[in-house]
Amino acid sequence: MIYTKEIECKCHVAQGAKHGAAPIPEEGKWVKAREIKDISGLTHGIGWCAPQQGACKLTLNIKEGIIQEALVETIGCSGMTHSAAMASEILPGLTLLEALNTDLVCDAINTAMRELFLQIVYGRSQTAFSEGGLPIGAALDDLGKGSRSQIGTTYGTIEKGPRYLEIAEGYITKLALDENDEIIGYKYVSLGKMTDFIKKGDSPNEAFEKASGEYGRIKDAAKLIDPRVE
Repeated sequence: MIYTKEIECKCHVAQGAKHGAAPIPEEGKWVKAREIKDISGLTHGIGWCAPQQGACKLTLNIKEGIIQEALVETIGCSGMTHSAAMASEILPGLTLLEALNTDLVCDAINTAMRELFLQIVYGRSQTAFSEGGLPIGAALDDLGKGSRSQIGTTYGTIEKGPRYLEIAEGYITKLALDENDEIIGYKYVSLGKMTDFIKKGDSPNEAFEKASGEYGRIKDAAKLIDPRVE
């Protein structure tokens, strides 16, 4: 260690306030984190790219500073989906610090990594008070049956009003309107379920029917419209 002459010639004064790191909650314990290996937990957050044309939701399950699993969900940018494919290969096995300083190909994914780093090193994780944290695989379980991201796509104009295109239940096939042309329900098909039925041997038409459902006052509808066409 090199000191300047101005420092070398000064006398020593003891540090009185030296209590170390403040404890943060991690998987049901209070931990004084001094090194990256002291960090554990599962957390997720959002990142965005510079022109803000797309967003990434990143979920990480970290044990003793090492990323054990990573779930990368993207929307709004076709190139980002390919970047996410690379990020899912890059992230597992890295320490938090390595991941923070690794190019994850896409600005939105890099931003998400930064936001998650800040969250978890300050103890703001989803497992802060969960004893033992969550097992590896919990991030994938967050997707639910069919392992598909929850996506909502809606659109509206002053002249023509709103259109629901995709809701949590699935792809909207019909909007139900009352006599005032207000939306009172919708019909949908779960594309994930439909694909699973086809993989099990159902015909496309059978799979479509089995994966279809409805929500709201469909029976009271004055008319049904295709939101993508009508």
